[in-house]
Amino acid sequence: MRKIVIVGAGVIGCGVARELSRYRADIVVLERENDISCGTSKANSGIVHAGFDAHTGSNKAKFNVAGNAMFDALAKELDFPFRRNGAFVLCFDDSQTDRLRALYDQGIGNGVTELRILDGDEARRMSPNLSDRVVAALYAPTSGIVSPYEMTVAYAENAARNGVRFRRNCEVTAIRAREGGWNVTAGGEEFFADVVINCAGVYADTVHRMASDEPLQVVARKGEYVLLDKECGGLTDQTLFQLPTHMGKGILIAPTTHGNILVGPTATDVEDKRDVDTTPEGLRTVIDKARLSVPQLPTRSIITQFSGLRAHCDRNDFVIGWAREGFYDVAGIESPGLTASPAIATHVAQDVARKLDLQTDDAFVAERRAIPCFARLDDRARAELIASDPAYGQIVCRCETVTEGEIVESIRRPVGAVDLDGVKRRTRAGMGRCQSGFCTARILQILARELGTDVADVTKKGGDSRIVFGRLDK
Repeated sequence: MRKIVIVGAGVIGCGVARELSRYRADIVVLERENDISCGTSKANSGIVHAGFDAHTGSNKAKFNVAGNAMFDALAKELDFPFRRNGAFVLCFDDSQTDRLRALYDQGIGNGVTELRILDGDEARRMSPNLSDRVVAALYAPTSGIVSPYEMTVAYAENAARNGVRFRRNCEVTAIRAREGGWNVTAGGEEFFADVVINCAGVYADTVHRMASDEPLQVVARKGEYVLLDKECGGLTDQTLFQLPTHMGKGILIAPTTHGNILVGPTATDVEDKRDVDTTPEGLRTVIDKARLSVPQLPTRSIITQFSGLRAHCDRNDFVIGWAREGFYDVAGIESPGLTASPAIATHVAQDVARKLDLQTDDAFVAERRAIPCFARLDDRARAELIASDPAYGQIVCRCETVTEGEIVESIRRPVGAVDLDGVKRRTRAGMGRCQSGFCTARILQILARELGTDVADVTKKGGDSRIVFGRLDK
């Protein structure tokens, strides 16, 4: 059986793994972090872009529009949160309406449907909290919102259900050509591969250089965000963009699939590819610029702030294709990479399947069901769930109404949670107003019990991020 190694377990790596699991092959995903979805895939805007931003003819444009069209069916098949809420690009000055028209024309050229340019009053009728300074807006009804980490988990669980193996804490340190393929050194082990697929995010250039002399540079572009409490969920139903710059799509205000309001990101290139610290300057920039769109933005309702890194390539486009015989790059996948991911995953899987002459697997299972979300069930469904497992009657996270049953299932599932952040991404335990102030101790106990380890060995996000450092004798 042909062997495939995928480097990186973000939404691209997990998506490629899931699409390749349609074929008969031996597939392993190698991830340097303690869990899947630990890089860009866990800390981005969660926007499914319509496709008007990217230059016509680019990979970004092609895969954006194709990927956007796949979300309705994919979200139903893999059971992850997604909603088409529409988006505005706001114009605050009559002298810049030509830029808005250029975006419209570019979108039409890219194949985006239903685009409209509205005047300020039309936009405010649809989104009443918009600033009086808005003179015009590009409206894109096909834009949407998705939970990016839940989408990544869905991809991974379905891939694992179909035979893909995931190795976490398994950083690739060397790739060497050998007769008929490649030797990949990772986590102190050797893996043989007929094909290596590089989906390493901000580290894609590092992995690329292990196998190819062709120049490729990926810059980590940091974006800082603030998250507002669900009490602010009515601030806007649409995603609110401002006219983009050469550094990106600018500061947005968007609802999340779970009812919060997300504001950001900034765009700052950083040398340290692990630098996800927030800064006072960055957060002030987020708030000040966001208030151009919605002046009454309620900063007292901020419940957390965070930052993420996107993988900006020096070629200013997605790099997708064979870099060498048997070595395939999927690099520079910055925005609109999340939107493009379903189309990218399908394209890469088909490319590799043709190269290796893979046969389809008749045993492939396309569907995956999410963990039951107790908070969204009606009383009858809750009673039935508790009757099937009393752990679903024990509320652990009060803010998000997450039960012990959900947490246990998040740990026991394929590619399950092994730390606090892993539980959070799969169940939302700790994502509410108190930001895990109440539930951390209980989740630590559940993780320790389910993993068969001591509470002091349970971490927040792997590595040395322990919460408990010892016990005090009574």
